[in-house]
Amino acid sequence: MTEIAGAEVPPVHRCAWAASPDPLLLAYHDTEWGVPIRDERHLFELLVLEGAQAGLSWNTILRKRDGYRAAFAGFEPAAVAAFGPDDIERLLGDPGIVRNRAKVESAIDNAKATLALHEAGTTLVRHLWSFVGGVQRSNRIERLGDVPSETDESRAMSRDLRARGFRFVGPTICYALMQSAGLVNDHELECFRRGEVAER
Repeated sequence: MTEIAGAEVPPVHRCAWAASPDPLLLAYHDTEWGVPIRDERHLFELLVLEGAQAGLSWNTILRKRDGYRAAFAGFEPAAVAAFGPDDIERLLGDPGIVRNRAKVESAIDNAKATLALHEAGTTLVRHLWSFVGGVQRSNRIERLGDVPSETDESRAMSRDLRARGFRFVGPTICYALMQSAGLVNDHELECFRRGEVAER
């Protein structure tokens, strides 16, 4: 118990993965992770950042997020889709992002694939949410070991997105996107955020 002004306050329970001294990771868990995202630009941002994380820690990506927003035109898909060779070279020289050619080029390809969804009469938001029937899935997570790295839905999403020209969208990355964008609620049962991010 923590004592504040003479009163005992029970400790806040968080998901085990957020038990970190890193204030950036803590704030991300407490305010963003698992919140249902139905905004196109924000969802595209998460798609790019989850792909950029491959082989790295999420803390690394969080520290570079502002750099990514500046480098990738605020993650406006139409603007990113228009990037050409000069932009790629500019991005590869930018220390504010992960300077990996495949990841940089994949962000541009993903923007183009997002616009192709629009041309097909849908949006990235509607398309990604269709893999959970348009409604947030709430999973029973008692401890960190209960969290899957991929699911049938993330594998289906991965196959579909790859067929549409998206890159860095393997089933594990897709599931991480589903978690961060709130398509699934994977907060632990005792986590104080579980009820707060639940769609009703």
